[in-house]
Amino acid sequence: MSIATNNIAFNVDEIRKDFPILNREVNGYPLVYFDNAATSQTPKQVMDAIVDYYSNYNANIHRGVHSLSQEATDKYEGARRKIQQHFNAEKAHEIIFTSGTTHGINLVASGFASILQKGDEILVSALEHHSNIVPWQMLCEKTGAVLKVIPMNEQGELIYESFEELVSEKTKMVFLNHVSNALGTINPIKKIIDKAHEKGAAVLIDGAQAAPHIKADVQALDVDFYVVSAHKMCGPTGVGVLYGKEEWLNKLPPYQGGGEMIATVSFEKTTYADLPHKFEAGTPNICGGIAFGAAIEYMNSIGFEAIARYEDELLDYATLKLQEIEGMKLYGTSREKTAVISFNIEGLHPYDIGTLVDKMGIAVRTGHHCAQPIMDFYKIPGTVRASFSFYNTKEEIDRFIEAVKKAKSMLS
Repeated sequence: MSIATNNIAFNVDEIRKDFPILNREVNGYPLVYFDNAATSQTPKQVMDAIVDYYSNYNANIHRGVHSLSQEATDKYEGARRKIQQHFNAEKAHEIIFTSGTTHGINLVASGFASILQKGDEILVSALEHHSNIVPWQMLCEKTGAVLKVIPMNEQGELIYESFEELVSEKTKMVFLNHVSNALGTINPIKKIIDKAHEKGAAVLIDGAQAAPHIKADVQALDVDFYVVSAHKMCGPTGVGVLYGKEEWLNKLPPYQGGGEMIATVSFEKTTYADLPHKFEAGTPNICGGIAFGAAIEYMNSIGFEAIARYEDELLDYATLKLQEIEGMKLYGTSREKTAVISFNIEGLHPYDIGTLVDKMGIAVRTGHHCAQPIMDFYKIPGTVRASFSFYNTKEEIDRFIEAVKKAKSMLS
């Protein structure tokens, strides 16, 4: 299938050649990988960047005067600039390398421990991953701040009117995801950011699930913090970024102490380095950062508009096909959503379905997807989640549907 965009043809068959893992078999069947919301697959262009680093200029960065160190530093800081440009941050030092989304959220939560006071309020949405719930609960325990929850409806959408009622001058921070990992719902984050700012609250957006599908412009959003992980975007595991407005990053204290984040050290007093190094203690995941830059380049070479259009086609196709299965119930039916389908079949446990389709070479996720409050809302133990990427095909969806039908007949 081809989609024309900016005079470049989107050809899924050609794209699939970039992903060696898609050629393997699982349990005697060609792999169908529908667990992209957990982690995306890695193209050879990103693997080449990893091999190139360890083969040709593996060295520690920033502190060395020798050539390898300087080359590694240039590549690492070049990756930071690529990420800055992708998210349209105003300044490169507003991009902080982290180990992933969870690290970025915890960094901000730790910083706000010195800002929040007893009785202050912070808002989190009912659609959050545990990583965007637990750090704020811990923060409330430390500070005496109060955590309030923006509720959701049966379609898996946030109830904006309830948010308007909850947010007030007492609200110091609002946290929510751009896209729900469990349901695929795209939240109206711009509207929420603007309303929160009217009340003087800062906003952190968990962009982990949005970043593979949506090119977020942090300046247009006017968001205070935006966090992502590379492994959702065709990059390696163990690396991500926190975007933060310079004014906020300057207000927050360092998250960790050690090398690189200091300006001067004596036994009497230590002064801290300027951004971004203030938040990047120790030797970073140099190769990971460089590979993240390569992944950003790769996805932009395909084009996010083309990716979104193609994935929407996959979502619509899979939704129609699944609805033909008797007893099937979809969770998360928001009009605005990414290519994620969560479902159950009446009388069957999602784990059993996932186990059986795996025997047919199909990888899906089952369980509560680190979003237990969502499952509690629907009064279910979990769901089967199929999440698609731009390298998946309708033919793979057909195989998936047949596998689900077969699993149903075996379990009924």
